[in-house]
Amino acid sequence: MMKGSCNCGACSFEVKGKTWSVSNCHCGQCRKQSGNVWASAVVEQADIEIQGDVKWYASSDSAKRGFCANCGCNLFWKHNDETSMSFSLGAIDGPTGLSIEKHIFVADKGDYYDIADGIPQHAQ
Repeated sequence: MMKGSCNCGACSFEVKGKTWSVSNCHCGQCRKQSGNVWASAVVEQADIEIQGDVKWYASSDSAKRGFCANCGCNLFWKHNDETSMSFSLGAIDGPTGLSIEKHIFVADKGDYYDIADGIPQHAQ
């Protein structure tokens, strides 16, 4: 089980199930929302317990992003038509025990950095 929280501690979550798709997202929305690359993993929504005042922003017609209403910390990403959701690895309190498996949306990455870690890269 992993526990995570926002910067101010008003929002917290517990991941109680199996995670997958551990990735760094380089899309324009993630870069704007996080300030750079967003590292996340996916879990079934039924296997994550969220506490606190999470606000949801419809960032597109197909997905929304969850953040702390108090400090603005970016915590979650959820596709409208899926039963799973992504959570921020940077918000985990303590070790995650996970490793990045892939880079996604590298076609949209910023021009100010290179990806040179040898991990698989996907244009979308």
